[in-house]
Amino acid sequence: MTALSGTLVEEPPASTRRWFLDHALGFWKSEQKSAAWLLTAGALALVLANLAVNIGINAWNRWFFDALERKDASTLFLAVVLIVGLIAAGAAFAVAMVRCRMTLQVRWRQWLTGDLLARWLSDQRYYRLAVSDEEQMNPEYRIAEDMRLASEPVVEFAIGFLNATLAAIAFVGILFWVGGSISIPLGGATVWVPGYIAIAAVLYAGAVTAFTYFIGKPLVDRVASKNEGEAQFRYELTRVRENSESIALIKGADDERKQLNETFGELVNRWLAVIRQHGHLTWMINSNSFFSPILPVLLAAPKYFAGEITLGAVMQIATAFTAVLTALNWFGDNFIRLAEWNASAKRVAELNEALEEMDAESVSEIVIENTSSDAIQLTDLSIVHRDGRVVIDDVDIKVEPGERVLLGGESGSGKSTLIRAIAGLWPWGEGRILLPAGAKLAFVPQRPYIPLGTLREALAYPADSQHLSDERALAVLKDVGLGYLSSKLDEEDERWDQTLSGGERQRVAFARLLLGEPNVVIMDEATAALDIDSEFRLLTQLFERLPKATIFSVGHRPGLQELHSRLLTLQRKPSGGRIVQTKVRDRDAWKKLRGAAVRILKLKRPPEAKPPGEQN
Repeated sequence: MTALSGTLVEEPPASTRRWFLDHALGFWKSEQKSAAWLLTAGALALVLANLAVNIGINAWNRWFFDALERKDASTLFLAVVLIVGLIAAGAAFAVAMVRCRMTLQVRWRQWLTGDLLARWLSDQRYYRLAVSDEEQMNPEYRIAEDMRLASEPVVEFAIGFLNATLAAIAFVGILFWVGGSISIPLGGATVWVPGYIAIAAVLYAGAVTAFTYFIGKPLVDRVASKNEGEAQFRYELTRVRENSESIALIKGADDERKQLNETFGELVNRWLAVIRQHGHLTWMINSNSFFSPILPVLLAAPKYFAGEITLGAVMQIATAFTAVLTALNWFGDNFIRLAEWNASAKRVAELNEALEEMDAESVSEIVIENTSSDAIQLTDLSIVHRDGRVVIDDVDIKVEPGERVLLGGESGSGKSTLIRAIAGLWPWGEGRILLPAGAKLAFVPQRPYIPLGTLREALAYPADSQHLSDERALAVLKDVGLGYLSSKLDEEDERWDQTLSGGERQRVAFARLLLGEPNVVIMDEATAALDIDSEFRLLTQLFERLPKATIFSVGHRPGLQELHSRLLTLQRKPSGGRIVQTKVRDRDAWKKLRGAAVRILKLKRPPEAKPPGEQN
């Protein structure tokens, strides 16, 4: 527990503190530290300038009301001129503070987001986290929304807390000086209380803050629960959008609507719990806002009636008392925001902790190394799930350059897991995967990724599309049967990730292979959305254009074996899957098949000009 504003505040969890110490505060040590410290120093200077203006306005109150009490018109005119100057200065400092504060917030968030994105997107952590995410961590929400809520308020809290501390010190001193002491008759004796109004202000603020804390303490858990519910609801909405076609085809909208309504109903209940707790807190806050302006006048009234202080002094005491309460009640006024910040910072810290845990697991991961050999070798390779269950055990395979290897076996036997391990996407297990030094590897999933942008950018991805000439782009579109899209090569308003069918996406993936010319190609059901003729045409064309490339394929269609030189069949065993190797055909037979395919390609042109809705 730590003290703040006269009461106790629950400390953030250890993971949240560690995230701030190890990562968040690193902004002031990074390559942007000069800008960070300059903005911080600017904010501090503006806090002091703003405090000076407030002290000036407080002194002005005494001067103005004393002149008003004396009916001194000339002084009143000068007071009006002075207050205009103070207001102008205060407004200027406020504008400068807004710009300084918001710039610091944006720059800090930019650095934090960039740092977390770099760790999330490196070493396939984003993929590994998605595979092993049992708690639905929703990293995209935590990086975009929780990161904002975990960083922006901190700057405001720091500035607000500093301003409140300095203001409390300054105005408590004013209350001691202006309010003076009071003698209170007590049991035949007289008790002399120095700075009684200042003491009253501190005690009153402490009482209000303590009540605010104990009434609002449950709000922390309510807000955290509400934020989790918001993230879950957004996650389920995203899943529906990403799987909209499948849901529509099986007419699952009613089930999805029911599930979403249940999730949102739970979210509403969590919001209502926040509202109820907020209402309890509002009783305290509003009662204080009505009573606090009256209390200093009541405390100063006896000395005013006794003629010991002037009307101006009473007004100065009232404004100073209010300033002290505002400063000391800073925690109570920001209790809800502190609760929201704590919840969001905790979620970001959990994501950071999950990424660190992945790094800690690296000691037991599959080792991928480069070798001087041109062959790909899997040596003593065992692949396991993250829970330790063995998927494939004791694999020793050597694949020579130019071999076309088909992975077969019943569904769920681990075919896709094996090729993901070869591609470096599945780290869990042991053993070694040896790849030729400088190997250019391409992975083609069943549903290829289509980035936002033009069709030219989709074809070149992940390379720079500026290096893809019109001639080459149009030729490869024709080669893969997408020539009818040639006129739309550079259209910017087209959402290709939504308009391309599954078969068209797979044709785009083959176009990338023909353009990139990798020497290791790994395909997971890469032709499943194509008809048999198109599948044969694209595969034989790929084999002809990349004769020295080593190719691993996962597929189930009859006839695929005839297009590959080697078949690896995964068989389930109690101790883990085993691989049975079969030579599909000898080298001469394969060359004859490839030659026949080339002749077919020369005679049979790819289909053209089919509407996108009908094109596979």
